[in-house]
Amino acid sequence: MNRRSFVKAVPALAAATQLNAQSGLKGRLRPGLVAYTYRSQLETKKLSYEDVIRMVADFGLQGLDTTVYWFPDTSNQYLAGLRRTAYKNGITLYSIATRVRLCQPSAELRTAEIESAKKWVDVAERLGATHLRVFGGSVPKGSTEAQAIELAVETVKAAAEYAGSKGIILGIEDDGGLTTNAGPTIEIVKKADSPWVGMNLDTGNFPKDGYAQTAMAIPYAVSTHIKAHVTNPDGTKDKADFERLFGMLAKGGYRGFVSLEYEEKDAETAVPGLVSEILKAAARYAA
Repeated sequence: MNRRSFVKAVPALAAATQLNAQSGLKGRLRPGLVAYTYRSQLETKKLSYEDVIRMVADFGLQGLDTTVYWFPDTSNQYLAGLRRTAYKNGITLYSIATRVRLCQPSAELRTAEIESAKKWVDVAERLGATHLRVFGGSVPKGSTEAQAIELAVETVKAAAEYAGSKGIILGIEDDGGLTTNAGPTIEIVKKADSPWVGMNLDTGNFPKDGYAQTAMAIPYAVSTHIKAHVTNPDGTKDKADFERLFGMLAKGGYRGFVSLEYEEKDAETAVPGLVSEILKAAARYAA
């Protein structure tokens, strides 16, 4: 499949200085894309990761969160090739997303997750990424939420000790199970008490009151995903207000990538328009 068929004209980051002056807020918000957006195309090999990197550049975005599920391998040769493609296209491969799940009921299972995290930390280092996404995991049967948080903290602290030695930050995503909502996710981050642990904030994953939960999470965010929709207090969904989200992030002092993760099946047609909106919002708060 020709990657150009995916790309429509989108506006560049124009007049950023003027827009920033108008907003009265300064940020370092860098627009990017989460590779999960093109999961179907990566799974069927209609697109390669090299194609996605070039698409991100063509869109006018700056970074790519590389979901590892569709790496054909993690050899030095393959990762070096991705780094070269990214560099030649001016794209930062800033993050890798893994299936590591922190909360496990037994010491053996926690050790296994720690070892998995270490493996992916090494991959991140070779890819040149500084962030690794992990999940909170499920609350074990018979455990309270408070007990589950302690189990997750035990795992993430051990993983962070290794990650920190490599300069890699672990971001815990709000994405179901123990970390469905902002409160428990933040609690894990706070109890981990490590400069190498933060929150991979996903503004579209909260089941209710997405903007309020996002506001709670911003001080702990080390990476941010935005989706096409955000939940209302009653759990219904409306189209995400990207201007509002970028403004919240800037006002909250967040600095880093803000990447689109599109979960519907019509990415080929929907993403270019959403990218246009994101670039406009990012320009307002670009430093």
